[in-house]
Amino acid sequence: MKKIVVLTGAGISAESGLKTFRDSDGLWEGYNIEEVATPEAWRRNPELVQEFYNMRRKSVLEASPNAAHYALAELEKKYDVTIITQNIDDLHERGGSDNVIHLHGIITRSQSSKNPNITYPIEGWELKMGEKCELGSQLRAHVVWFGEAVPMIEEAARVCGQADIFILVGSSLAVYPAAGLIHYVPYDVPKYIIDPNIPYISSDDFIRIEAKATAGVPPLVAKLLKE
Repeated sequence: MKKIVVLTGAGISAESGLKTFRDSDGLWEGYNIEEVATPEAWRRNPELVQEFYNMRRKSVLEASPNAAHYALAELEKKYDVTIITQNIDDLHERGGSDNVIHLHGIITRSQSSKNPNITYPIEGWELKMGEKCELGSQLRAHVVWFGEAVPMIEEAARVCGQADIFILVGSSLAVYPAAGLIHYVPYDVPKYIIDPNIPYISSDDFIRIEAKATAGVPPLVAKLLKE
């Protein structure tokens, strides 16, 4: 069974109504990144950071998978599929994908402030101040902040190296180390990129599909299922 590796970015979630990570003005939902997405922000104002991610979690739970999420899940009928996502939502799982690597964490789980490997599912959308882990530290969103290590990056690089087919969907390739994963994909395998604004890629062996995820992914999936 051939292996397909899919790397997805904010563009695929945007079509489900979730705001992309960073708008053109450099803000995320009206906040400066430094206010809500760094360890320093958490130390400075944990209540603000907690509330910010509670609102993001509420938005995620109210959103639904779109045609691109569902189509990628269909690939599992014929291929061994791993989805590597930069997104912190659970839309791939709810769309039916079984094997998802979350590079930047997943907002529907909490983690210990002392040990990021201690995580718990969150019931509902609200994580309250005063809720603590087994070590006695405050629980926070299970999300990788700027300045923190990306624990799943090595596993993601290993998986990319196994790809027989590689698909990049809805990523501007602006966030590292995630953007560097394309360099681990074997040079001689088919590679596709789907985005309405295709970013610059140093290699010219990508098949470019200039479209939104919901328009570009389903036809590609249909093609691959027929091969």
